[in-house]
Amino acid sequence: MSDRRTSYYLDKRNAKVSGVLAGIADYFDVDTLWVRLGFVMTMLFLFPPIFFAYWVVAWTATPKPYSLYAETPDEREFWKKVRVAPQRTIRDTRSSFRETERRLRDIEAYVTSSNSRLASEIDGLK
Repeated sequence: MSDRRTSYYLDKRNAKVSGVLAGIADYFDVDTLWVRLGFVMTMLFLFPPIFFAYWVVAWTATPKPYSLYAETPDEREFWKKVRVAPQRTIRDTRSSFRETERRLRDIEAYVTSSNSRLASEIDGLK
């Protein structure tokens, strides 16, 4: 079973405390510094709820699998787009398959048609 690339994971490799903020930064593909600064600013105004939510996420979330650390930059970019707009990604994939299928149908129609020149070349090869 492959690891899900669209799930949230704790990023223990880039963690300072428990990996919650590094996981958020990794999920949204934002610099970890900005997520940490935002968390500190939020803590100034909403200390008890944010502190509680942080530890609940740290306790319940799963660590990021090691296989996902080996992603190439192209794979990271692809999965980032999937997380941001999954319906658009599915639509684009279906569209590219439709285009490929149309091209294959055109090739098949050309090859199987009664093209006399093509038929004579094939007969010449026998």
